[in-house]
Amino acid sequence: MLSARENTCRLYARQKPERVGFTDNLWADTIRKWVEQGYPTRRVRRTVKRTVTERGADVEREAEEEKDQPVDPVEHFGFDIAGVGGWFDMLPLRGFSEVVEETSEWKVTRNGAGAALKFWKNKSGTPEHVDFRMTSREVWERDYRPHLLQVDRERVKIESAREALERRRQAGYWTYYGHLFIFENMRRSLGDLCMYQSVLDDPAWIHDYNRVHTDFYKAHYRLLFEEAGVPDGVWMYEDLGYNKGLFMSPRVLQELFFPYFKEVVDFFHSYGCPVTLHTCGSTREALPMIADAGFDGLHPMERAAGNDPFEYAEKYGDRFVFVGGFDKRILETHDRDLIRRSTREYLRGMKARGARLVLASDHSISTNTDYGDFRCFAETWREEMAY
Repeated sequence: MLSARENTCRLYARQKPERVGFTDNLWADTIRKWVEQGYPTRRVRRTVKRTVTERGADVEREAEEEKDQPVDPVEHFGFDIAGVGGWFDMLPLRGFSEVVEETSEWKVTRNGAGAALKFWKNKSGTPEHVDFRMTSREVWERDYRPHLLQVDRERVKIESAREALERRRQAGYWTYYGHLFIFENMRRSLGDLCMYQSVLDDPAWIHDYNRVHTDFYKAHYRLLFEEAGVPDGVWMYEDLGYNKGLFMSPRVLQELFFPYFKEVVDFFHSYGCPVTLHTCGSTREALPMIADAGFDGLHPMERAAGNDPFEYAEKYGDRFVFVGGFDKRILETHDRDLIRRSTREYLRGMKARGARLVLASDHSISTNTDYGDFRCFAETWREEMAY
């Protein structure tokens, strides 16, 4: 039987795999809830730093503590693919984080692009946009652009990526680095209003922003590849749509963003890395551009946004590995007969269309899904996974 890595490599190489792959994105809140429902934990020992008072002065000391931690879901559920890093600080002011406002429930922090975002403290969720300083080309050129013109190795977590890559590869998983790129980075730097206005009023600024960040992105990934190692693939996180369509017209995306997407995909291909595009929301109108840019995988095909994985498999089965596509709302029904039946129908339907598939939900697994219901999903995959 092929290992997870071997089977997934076949999927991306357009070779005949033994089985459908399996993965998913589980919220941290979800895992904490599942522990109360029987999800396994293991006792771990770790070194922590604590502040103690000695002779009237506060001193930081190291101490050993034991703690129960949830078992790694990649191992527990038998996922085929595992992230091993690749995230680096791509905001202009490295390591900058300023607390603007804070309560017991949330915190507003200003990031290295001058944007103030509101984060929940005790639960997962998309940060709320509060305020932005990068509101014109003049501000960009004066305060932020100069910080993105040199390679800065302090931005890249080389040692942790090397360790994760070696550990996951030895365990037989298909490994990938992942990061945002220009579209998502622009949203968290300019804010939606300024971004959409500038696309229309000052496209030259948008091109310059994308040119600078693309060069910066490639330079730091080159450093990561050369010093931490090359994984089996790369994931690019760029949410191009919402539940009704794309955030921008296909024409605007094609002119201002996709040339840089293609350049970066070609860059990763030069290292032998297939590239999966994660884009939430409606994807249909962007599919021709995604294929032309050379992306190898598509994730997550959100069903609530009108995506139809069967249709995509019929039209683009020769172009993409399809990752995801199973309606997460079914996993939230707590109806295990429905979960089993729907999982079988989805797997059989995709295989009948010749799709190269890695089964996953069409978004992520929130606290609305119970542990036993996700186990039912995983068990049905095992029964139906063979091609």
